Amino acid sequence: MIDKILVVDDEEDLCEILQYNLEQAGYLVDVAYSAEEALKEDLTKYRLFLLDVMMGEISGFKLGAMIKSNEQTKNTPIIYLTAKDTETDKLRGFDIGADDYISKPFSINEVIARVKAVIKRTSYVVTANNTVDEPEIEKPEEDEAVTSFETLVLNMSNKTATIDSNEINLTKKEFELLALFLRKKDTVFTREQLIEAIWNGDSEMSDRTIDVNITRLRKKIEPYNKHLVTRQGYGYYFSSK
Repeated sequence: MIDKILVVDDEEDLCEILQYNLEQAGYLVDVAYSAEEALKEDLTKYRLFLLDVMMGEISGFKLGAMIKSNEQTKNTPIIYLTAKDTETDKLRGFDIGADDYISKPFSINEVIARVKAVIKRTSYVVTANNTVDEPEIEKPEEDEAVTSFETLVLNMSNKTATIDSNEINLTKKEFELLALFLRKKDTVFTREQLIEAIWNGDSEMSDRTIDVNITRLRKKIEPYNKHLVTRQGYGYYFSSK
């Protein structure tokens, strides 16, 4: 099955260039020149969204948030295309759930490489009942239905995380990171090891992406955030002490 991509950008020339080159790379590509136009499409049919940030009344960030808040499209990856290149903007994009961020001007080869990388690391299988069966970083033992530390509990069957029985909202990557740390407490993982385990060794991933995910995860697991420790010069680990 050929992957279908939706490009949303108010620069028509750029949309045409992206559409042509991505189709040459083997994808099916639709274009929309505004978020409003994109929302008229059936967004569930797309495998990936390429969104410009600076658009009309509905920005790319707002459109991305709408996509991620919809049960039917929340697992569809998003790559932001933007002329903005500040750390604040990138962090905002990642907070919304962005899978990658490409600053303009860019080469078309870079876009194609990043699209391929994101689709590879977010690959999934749609089952007969239309649910998403996503690959796990490391299969737990058959009897390991729950991974926990004190009142921080990960249910490995339904992929939920709770603290004091209150559910916390983790992204897929955050859940996988925390599951790895909890299964191997007090083990230091380098950034390279985390990229290999969680992002399937994606060469496009940067150390900064790991740091951003760790920072977000720490905020979400308070009061256990102090247990997610940085070992300077080595990496990260979850301390059982």
